[in-house]
Amino acid sequence: MASTLERCQTSPIRQDGHTIGEEHKTEDALLNEPPFSIFTEWQKKWISFAASFGALFSTLSSYIYLPALVPMARDLGVTLTLMNLTVTSYLIVAGIAPAFMGDMADQSGRRPVYILMFVLMLGANIGMALQTSYPALLVLRMLQSAGSSGTYGAAYGVVADIAEASQRGSYVGTLILFTTTAPMLGPVIGGVLTERLGWRWIFWFLVILTGVHLVVLLLFLPETQRKLVGNGSKPARGIYWSLFSLLVRKQPMDQLQSKIDDDKRRCHFPNPLACVPVLFHKGSLFVIAIGSITYAVKMTLQTSLAAQCIDIYSLDYLQAGLIYLPSGVGGAVASSITGRLLDRHFRHMAQKMGRRDLQRGDDISDFPIEAIRLRGIYILTVISAVGTVGYGIALMTRAHISVMLVMQFLTGATTSSIFTMCGTLLTDLNPRRSATAQAAYNLVRCLGAGAGVAALEPLVDASGSGWTFAIYAILMLLELPLAWFLMSQGLKWRAPS
Repeated sequence: MASTLERCQTSPIRQDGHTIGEEHKTEDALLNEPPFSIFTEWQKKWISFAASFGALFSTLSSYIYLPALVPMARDLGVTLTLMNLTVTSYLIVAGIAPAFMGDMADQSGRRPVYILMFVLMLGANIGMALQTSYPALLVLRMLQSAGSSGTYGAAYGVVADIAEASQRGSYVGTLILFTTTAPMLGPVIGGVLTERLGWRWIFWFLVILTGVHLVVLLLFLPETQRKLVGNGSKPARGIYWSLFSLLVRKQPMDQLQSKIDDDKRRCHFPNPLACVPVLFHKGSLFVIAIGSITYAVKMTLQTSLAAQCIDIYSLDYLQAGLIYLPSGVGGAVASSITGRLLDRHFRHMAQKMGRRDLQRGDDISDFPIEAIRLRGIYILTVISAVGTVGYGIALMTRAHISVMLVMQFLTGATTSSIFTMCGTLLTDLNPRRSATAQAAYNLVRCLGAGAGVAALEPLVDASGSGWTFAIYAILMLLELPLAWFLMSQGLKWRAPS
């Protein structure tokens, strides 16, 4: 990694003898080139906020449900094992559905997919609030997952549409902030509603939240898919039109139409296998592997809060929800800071290399994007591994609850930073199929997390909490060679053959 950065920082002369300035566009050409996006900064922030808030439901719908498992099992007359099956089925659908939604978002536009997903969630939440049988609950939970799980990848697609590479880190940081906040607030809200109003109010709460945001999306979320509206200058029609379109400043079409035409592609029926080729791209595969390992360890830590801490520290439902706060707060703060640092590192390297064109487009063929985006990942991985071991030891020795919460804060902060790095880099490597790439990422990480969570209880029973989380810490450290290899070889993998 160091050699890659040093070579790019200190040598403005390419190996073929041509200067960087000769290789890339002149300053006059850049001034005459259409902007990457015609949306103003505040407009892009609003679009990012609306899409990122929508992505919040991908995790909120899962976590808010957990405190209600016991009272729901009692009211529906089923065992807790059967109730856990509704959690497992939710995760299975969450791994599969984004493959459909992601391809649809990349091929047919962002707005139609967002509307479809929120209609599915709204209907499922109404059904679960009214249902009185376990089979209905099981089916409706899978329907809810089909709608909510795709919002994560669709939001990444929106970010790729509106944010050039030099700004992308901050926008992904905002997205991760929302998805990190949901696991923090979900159990607290679910616990309070279950204890004070009954578990059905969890779903009525989601009905209100999804219904309001659906109206917001219908009215104020513009279509951003570049093959449909280019950089935002092509007028949207039909389902792609929103009131937001009235706020967009008009651009001379003779200057921007060629850019739009280049991005046109034929729409087709959603193909769930479209995400598979992403896994055969070396750089994307390594990014997905790093992020999936982090997610698997993160999910085991989060799951153990309910499975282990309630028993060890004798917590009630409300307290059980509150212990998720440190991890969520650490993650929210870290994702926001990491996003800004990613943008700063990018701009600094672009300036060093004299690459002003990188401020507008996605031509990173000779830019060490892997080394830039993953800067600092070594220390983050080590801290996360240490925090994971410390958490296991705290449970094993029944240390004061504050020790356990500090470890959760550390792991929450570091894993969220790694998520921000991986999400940004994966979008950089797949700017024209960002939602599809996130679907591939989601498939692998859900499978990995399912395996990690399934192994948690057997490992704890066999070896205790201390050794169990030591094993997960070792798994976390496997990211170090993966990150080194990606940073050192990524530029070569992207070089044209």
